[in-house]
Amino acid sequence: MSAQDKSGIVHVYDGIEEMDNHLPNWWLFLLWLTVIFGFGYWYYFHTTGQGRGSLEVYRAEAAEAARLAEARKPKPDSDAGLMLLVQDQGLVDEGKLNFQQTCAACHGLKGEGIIGPNLTDDAWLHGGKPTDLHRVVNEGVLAKGMPAWEKVLGPQRVRAVVAYVLTLKNTNVPGKPPQGEPEK
Repeated sequence: MSAQDKSGIVHVYDGIEEMDNHLPNWWLFLLWLTVIFGFGYWYYFHTTGQGRGSLEVYRAEAAEAARLAEARKPKPDSDAGLMLLVQDQGLVDEGKLNFQQTCAACHGLKGEGIIGPNLTDDAWLHGGKPTDLHRVVNEGVLAKGMPAWEKVLGPQRVRAVVAYVLTLKNTNVPGKPPQGEPEK
Protein backbone atom coordinates (compact mmCIF):
# COMPACT_ATOMS: atom_id res chain seq x y z
CA MET A 1 0.00 0.00 0.00
CA SER A 2 1.44 3.33 -0.97
CA ALA A 3 1.05 6.70 0.77
CA GLN A 4 -1.34 9.03 -1.01
CA ASP A 5 -2.43 12.51 -0.06
CA LYS A 6 -6.02 13.68 -0.45
CA SER A 7 -5.45 14.44 -4.12
CA GLY A 8 -4.34 10.87 -4.71
CA ILE A 9 -0.64 11.64 -5.27
CA VAL A 10 1.75 9.01 -3.95
CA HIS A 11 4.66 10.37 -1.90
CA VAL A 12 7.52 7.90 -2.13
CA TYR A 13 11.09 9.14 -2.40
CA ASP A 14 14.10 6.80 -2.45
CA GLY A 15 11.96 4.02 -1.09
CA ILE A 16 10.71 6.10 1.81
CA GLU A 17 7.00 6.68 2.06
CA GLU A 18 6.03 10.12 3.30
CA MET A 19 3.09 10.05 5.64
CA ASP A 20 0.90 13.07 6.21
CA ASN A 21 0.57 12.75 9.97
CA HIS A 22 -0.18 15.62 12.31
CA LEU A 23 2.39 16.63 14.93
CA PRO A 24 1.66 15.44 18.46
CA ASN A 25 -0.21 17.93 20.64
CA TRP A 26 2.53 18.00 23.31
CA TRP A 27 5.06 18.99 20.63
CA LEU A 28 2.83 21.78 19.32
CA PHE A 29 2.26 22.97 22.91
CA LEU A 30 6.03 23.22 23.51
CA LEU A 31 6.50 25.02 20.19
CA TRP A 32 3.90 27.70 20.99
CA LEU A 33 5.09 27.99 24.57
CA THR A 34 8.63 28.68 23.31
CA VAL A 35 7.39 31.25 20.81
CA ILE A 36 5.38 33.05 23.51
CA PHE A 37 8.32 32.94 25.92
CA GLY A 38 10.65 34.33 23.25
CA PHE A 39 8.28 37.20 22.54
CA GLY A 40 7.90 37.94 26.27
CA TYR A 41 11.68 37.81 26.79
CA TRP A 42 12.26 40.17 23.87
CA TYR A 43 9.60 42.58 25.14
CA TYR A 44 10.80 42.57 28.77
CA PHE A 45 14.55 42.81 28.18
CA HIS A 46 14.87 44.66 24.89
CA THR A 47 11.76 46.80 24.52
CA THR A 48 10.94 47.94 28.07
CA GLY A 49 14.53 47.79 29.34
CA GLN A 50 13.32 46.67 32.77
CA GLY A 51 15.22 43.41 32.89
CA ARG A 52 18.93 43.30 33.67
CA GLY A 53 20.92 41.93 30.79
CA SER A 54 23.96 39.74 31.20
CA LEU A 55 26.32 42.73 31.06
CA GLU A 56 24.51 44.47 33.92
CA VAL A 57 24.49 41.25 35.95
CA TYR A 58 28.23 40.84 35.33
CA ARG A 59 28.96 44.43 36.38
CA ALA A 60 26.89 44.04 39.55
CA GLU A 61 28.64 40.79 40.45
CA ALA A 62 32.08 42.30 39.73
CA ALA A 63 31.27 45.29 41.97
CA GLU A 64 30.12 42.95 44.75
CA ALA A 65 33.29 40.86 44.40
CA ALA A 66 35.43 44.01 44.59
CA ARG A 67 33.53 45.14 47.69
CA LEU A 68 34.05 41.76 49.36
CA ALA A 69 37.75 41.73 48.45
CA GLU A 70 38.15 45.19 49.97
CA ALA A 71 36.36 44.06 53.12
CA ARG A 72 38.69 41.04 53.42
CA LYS A 73 41.80 43.13 52.84
CA PRO A 74 43.84 43.26 56.03
CA LYS A 75 43.56 46.56 57.83
CA PRO A 76 46.70 48.38 59.00
CA ASP A 77 47.81 46.95 62.29
CA SER A 78 47.98 49.01 65.45
CA ASP A 79 51.21 49.74 67.32
CA ALA A 80 50.14 47.47 70.16
CA GLY A 81 49.16 44.65 67.80
CA LEU A 82 52.49 44.81 65.96
CA MET A 83 54.39 44.85 69.26
CA LEU A 84 52.55 41.66 70.28
CA LEU A 85 53.94 39.97 67.17
CA VAL A 86 57.47 40.42 68.55
CA GLN A 87 56.62 37.90 71.28
CA ASP A 88 55.89 35.16 68.70
CA GLN A 89 59.33 33.64 68.16
CA GLY A 90 58.20 31.58 65.16
CA LEU A 91 56.92 34.70 63.42
CA VAL A 92 60.12 36.61 64.26
CA ASP A 93 62.20 33.75 62.82
CA GLU A 94 60.09 33.79 59.65
CA GLY A 95 60.57 37.56 59.50
CA LYS A 96 64.33 37.16 59.89
CA LEU A 97 64.43 34.69 57.00
CA ASN A 98 62.34 37.01 54.80
CA PHE A 99 64.51 39.98 55.86
CA GLN A 100 67.68 38.13 54.88
CA GLN A 101 66.20 37.18 51.50
CA THR A 102 64.71 40.54 50.55
CA CYS A 103 66.09 43.33 52.74
CA ALA A 104 69.67 42.37 53.61
CA ALA A 105 71.05 43.56 50.27
CA CYS A 106 70.37 47.17 51.32
CA HIS A 107 70.08 47.01 55.11
CA GLY A 108 72.73 44.35 55.89
CA LEU A 109 72.25 40.90 57.42
CA LYS A 110 72.02 42.36 60.93
CA GLY A 111 70.22 45.57 59.93
CA GLU A 112 73.44 47.60 60.20
CA GLY A 113 72.77 49.51 56.97
CA ILE A 114 74.64 49.28 53.67
CA ILE A 115 72.79 51.29 51.04
CA GLY A 116 69.71 51.66 53.21
CA PRO A 117 69.67 53.14 56.70
CA ASN A 118 70.82 51.38 59.86
CA LEU A 119 67.82 49.72 61.50
CA THR A 120 69.54 48.98 64.81
CA ASP A 121 69.90 52.53 66.17
CA ASP A 122 67.27 54.88 67.56
CA ALA A 123 67.09 57.23 64.53
CA TRP A 124 64.39 56.76 61.89
CA LEU A 125 63.85 58.52 58.58
CA HIS A 126 60.11 57.83 58.28
CA GLY A 127 59.09 57.29 61.91
CA GLY A 128 60.05 54.52 64.30
CA LYS A 129 56.60 53.50 65.53
CA PRO A 130 55.54 49.98 64.54
CA THR A 131 52.78 51.32 62.27
CA ASP A 132 55.33 53.61 60.58
CA LEU A 133 57.59 50.61 59.90
CA HIS A 134 54.63 48.61 58.62
CA ARG A 135 53.64 51.44 56.26
CA VAL A 136 57.20 51.83 54.93
CA VAL A 137 57.62 48.10 54.29
CA ASN A 138 54.15 47.88 52.71
CA GLU A 139 54.24 50.99 50.54
CA GLY A 140 57.99 51.54 50.19
CA VAL A 141 59.72 54.89 49.77
CA LEU A 142 60.34 55.17 46.06
CA ALA A 143 62.20 58.49 46.40
CA LYS A 144 64.82 56.72 48.53
CA GLY A 145 64.88 53.51 46.46
CA MET A 146 62.87 51.39 48.91
CA PRO A 147 60.41 49.21 46.96
CA ALA A 148 56.90 48.40 48.18
CA TRP A 149 56.94 44.83 49.47
CA GLU A 150 53.23 44.26 50.06
CA LYS A 151 52.53 42.72 46.64
CA VAL A 152 55.72 40.64 46.71
CA LEU A 153 55.59 39.31 50.26
CA GLY A 154 51.92 39.51 51.12
CA PRO A 155 50.42 40.86 54.34
CA GLN A 156 51.46 37.99 56.64
CA ARG A 157 55.13 38.03 55.63
CA VAL A 158 55.23 41.84 55.79
CA ARG A 159 54.04 41.63 59.41
CA ALA A 160 56.71 39.01 60.08
CA VAL A 161 59.44 41.28 58.64
CA VAL A 162 58.15 44.20 60.72
CA ALA A 163 58.19 42.00 63.84
CA TYR A 164 61.82 41.09 63.11
CA VAL A 165 62.84 44.71 62.48
CA LEU A 166 61.20 45.66 65.78
CA THR A 167 63.55 43.19 67.50
CA LEU A 168 66.52 44.97 65.86
CA LYS A 169 65.60 48.40 67.24
CA ASN A 170 68.14 49.86 69.70
CA THR A 171 70.55 46.91 69.45
CA ASN A 172 73.14 49.36 68.04
CA VAL A 173 75.03 47.02 65.72
CA PRO A 174 78.10 48.85 64.34
CA GLY A 175 77.47 50.00 60.80
CA LYS A 176 76.12 53.02 59.02
CA PRO A 177 75.80 56.16 61.21
CA PRO A 178 72.31 57.17 62.40
CA GLN A 179 70.07 58.89 59.87
CA GLY A 180 66.82 60.71 60.53
CA GLU A 181 65.18 61.75 63.76
CA PRO A 182 65.74 59.95 67.06
CA GLU A 183 62.66 58.08 68.20
CA LYS A 184 60.95 59.63 71.19
